[in-house]
Amino acid sequence: MKMNAPWTRFYSNSCCLCCHVRTGTILLGIWNLIINAVVLLILLSAMADPDQYHLSNSELGGDFEFMDDANMCIATAISLLMILICAMATYGAYKQHAAWIIPFFCYQIFDFALNSLVAISVLVYPNSIQEYIRQLPPNFPYKEDLMSVNPTCLVLIILLFISIVLAFKGYLISCVWNCYRYINGRNSSDILVYITTNDTTVSTAFFNFRVQLLILIEILAAPVVFLLS
Repeated sequence: MKMNAPWTRFYSNSCCLCCHVRTGTILLGIWNLIINAVVLLILLSAMADPDQYHLSNSELGGDFEFMDDANMCIATAISLLMILICAMATYGAYKQHAAWIIPFFCYQIFDFALNSLVAISVLVYPNSIQEYIRQLPPNFPYKEDLMSVNPTCLVLIILLFISIVLAFKGYLISCVWNCYRYINGRNSSDILVYITTNDTTVSTAFFNFRVQLLILIEILAAPVVFLLS
């Protein structure tokens, strides 16, 4: 009986909406590409008109600038990098180049780790949520309602929300990983078929050459045998 590795039982060629993992990876890459393109357009518009993102004293109780020039440049560079990574993943899944998917997969792992750290920090320091809510601006929507909620219930609600987000992100990671494995396996199969076909072609050509050589030798040797007899 053939024994499979424990992780192979989670391998599947289909994802949500019963589509192929390759199609799902392409759609995921396009979705992230659109989101990061929108973010980049917002950042570029903010750099073109900085006064639009400046919040006054009456809005925040203090002079606060939404983002300074250095943060704008860093955010723009990150958005451009994300657009490149998402484009590589989409192209790699479409053209079946497994190596092009690895950067997007690494980004997913990094994002999952950051969200896990947020969940751990909320679980370890539950009072930090109340402190964060108190530091919000006075005119922040639903601030008073959030302050009136029981701290334990608020922590449980936030942990439940983060758990749902982590489960969804983990599922997307598995889809991209299965797409990578599918493309790798498909390329390996194509290489094996190509090598086998070439070996068969070479063997057939060599056999035909030997048959033709034997026929030529018999034709040349026939007069000699006739004279000797």
